[in-house]
Amino acid sequence: MKKICPLCQTPSDFFYEDTQRYYKCPKCYGIFVAEEQLPDEESEKERYELHDDDTEDAGYRKFVSPITNNIQKDFSQKEKGLDFGAGTSQIITKVLQEAGYDILSYDPYFHNYPQLLEQQYDYIASCEVIEHFYQPKKEFTLLKSMLKEGGKLYLMTDIYDEKIDFASWYYKNDPTHVFLYTKETFEYIAKEFGFSVEMIEKRLVVLRG
Repeated sequence: MKKICPLCQTPSDFFYEDTQRYYKCPKCYGIFVAEEQLPDEESEKERYELHDDDTEDAGYRKFVSPITNNIQKDFSQKEKGLDFGAGTSQIITKVLQEAGYDILSYDPYFHNYPQLLEQQYDYIASCEVIEHFYQPKKEFTLLKSMLKEGGKLYLMTDIYDEKIDFASWYYKNDPTHVFLYTKETFEYIAKEFGFSVEMIEKRLVVLRG
């Protein structure tokens, strides 16, 4: 039985099953967990609270550096940013604020300030967040609406391609990773939501509004 892709609403075929059932979309090439198997909010939050994210840890800072370094290269301290899905640690916010940047944190569980979603920003960072989107169409519509014209959206996630053995791919093993992306998925997102693709390099994706 086909499932409807939550990004582009295309009927999609079964792709793989272990603890969850995955479907692959023939239009946007996203891979998603069946809706009836999505974690509930309580178990999702509990999973996030297990993350041991020490903002002083050099390795953790290096992990987010593809985003923080590019923002510092592309924008000045005067411009306004948002760390979307900042998590418990707010690591991107803290690194950039230490460098004098004007950036705020939003997270639906840990920094839930919905008024921040009604503003516009020169840049938005979202690190290890988009794979958790239950409703990616809604979320990318929101992200586009919050980005000033010509602004940049910095995303980090593991990107699937057919060279990867999905059965043994570690990234799918987190039960809260419910929508997985390919390079083609980001090309679809850019076209559908009015972005242009500035960069897809390893785990970093930069889209211009």
